[in-house]
Amino acid sequence: MTDPASPSRFESARNSESVVIFDTTLRDGEQSPGATMYLEDKLQVAEVLDHMGVDIIEAGFPIASEGDFEAVSAIAERTKNAVIAGLARAIEGDIARCGEAVRKARRPRIHTFVSTSPIHLQHQMNKSEAQVLEIIARTVTQARNLVDDVEWSAMDATRTPIDYLCRCVEAAIRAGATTINLPDTVGYALPEEYEAMFRQIRERVPDADKAVFSVHCHDDLGLAVANSLAGVRGGARQVECTINGLGERAGNAALEEVVMALKTRGDSLPYHTEIDSTLLTRASKLVSAVSSSPVQFNKAIVGRNAFAHESGIHQDGMLKNAQTYEIMTPASVGVSKTSLVMGKHSGRHAFKDKLRELGYELADNALHDAFVRFKDLADRKKVVYDEDLMALVDDEIVHAHDRIKLVDLTVFAGTKGPQSAALTLDIDGTHVTHQATGNGPVDAIFNAIQALVPHGAVLELFQVHAVTKGTDAQAEVSVRLAEDGKTVTAKGADPDTLVAAAKAYIASLNKLMMKRGKSQRDALAG
Repeated sequence: MTDPASPSRFESARNSESVVIFDTTLRDGEQSPGATMYLEDKLQVAEVLDHMGVDIIEAGFPIASEGDFEAVSAIAERTKNAVIAGLARAIEGDIARCGEAVRKARRPRIHTFVSTSPIHLQHQMNKSEAQVLEIIARTVTQARNLVDDVEWSAMDATRTPIDYLCRCVEAAIRAGATTINLPDTVGYALPEEYEAMFRQIRERVPDADKAVFSVHCHDDLGLAVANSLAGVRGGARQVECTINGLGERAGNAALEEVVMALKTRGDSLPYHTEIDSTLLTRASKLVSAVSSSPVQFNKAIVGRNAFAHESGIHQDGMLKNAQTYEIMTPASVGVSKTSLVMGKHSGRHAFKDKLRELGYELADNALHDAFVRFKDLADRKKVVYDEDLMALVDDEIVHAHDRIKLVDLTVFAGTKGPQSAALTLDIDGTHVTHQATGNGPVDAIFNAIQALVPHGAVLELFQVHAVTKGTDAQAEVSVRLAEDGKTVTAKGADPDTLVAAAKAYIASLNKLMMKRGKSQRDALAG
């Protein structure tokens, strides 16, 4: 890997297909409401970013607080490869403080910015265009006297008249800026506009070839990544982004999306980065944890569902050739494997493959029956877990030849008793029905079963636990019955706990009947 901190890396980025990745998770990302990180958290994130091959880590805003200053200083001192940048307003005190914070970095950078758009100049800064040009020249010069690597940003560049923006960029380069950032601060631009802006600036500004141009896009219109890639097409060779797209308002361009877009679509985007993409998922999970900002399930690249398939058509295609529905491999971003999620849209092919993965090989008839039961379960649960399938198939296999089977159950329960259960059983091929009351719904169910299948067994155990997590989890009920010295235990599983209880009780009775038959056969044989 090219040394990301070497001057040649940035020199080559000016006129080549090499794109420099500037990560601002620790600065702009932390500005997302509720995303504040502690020092140890920041050090962990910086270490992962550095190991991943990020070229520049913007470690914070040193003037903002003593904590930010300490974090930038600590990251600057400990980071082994990446350039460490601190952010500073175009104010002498900010720049001096930033220079002090990054001075121990292997290669420090001061990133200073000032507004350039008419709306910002009038309502936020109360400055004229001439005054801002003077501020740019003075503050960039101050920063360049402190470090060799200075980045200058035109805040709200995309709403700045192009003629004035050219004058600002020219002033910054003349004062010593080595990187020029033209951010879409409020996420306003369209990709073709953003690309054209970079082309015009690079063509019109004297000595533009002496600086690396940078994009920094916000996602207010959901165009941050598209705009960033358009800026690269327009000649920018630095992309400012964050892990998981964390940042102000709707966030920033997501680093993982930019990197994988360049890696996957090299046919149309002939550019490359030095990022080790296999660490993207690890970085995503770390940033999500330390910033208390969950990643949406369908987030591109690193979302939980990014490599998950539930549709039967998609699952069938994936089992035949993964490229039918995946344009990159899970391993390329650090995910162990594709997930075929079992749900109501899953098809028979995926169901059979999943059972085989779990160790079950069913004959055609048994597979058909199990698939019907799976579809019924999937209609009642959002996600069917492996444990659900195991419970379902085990139940199918174990009870396939039972003499007593549950056909229908209706329970009436609540604070006003007595509770009652209306039960229909299939006993040796004949349907019989009975309604009984009891001290609670389970007692009512067991009383109804007792009436339809008279027996003298004693209930020794009744136990319930959830097969999986969630309020829609299947319940697994264990029932132990004892009769004439014989003890049997059986289980029943169902999303409805009362149905599971009935199944478990009936399963125990079937076992008792089998033991009775064996005892009778043994007696006759004796």
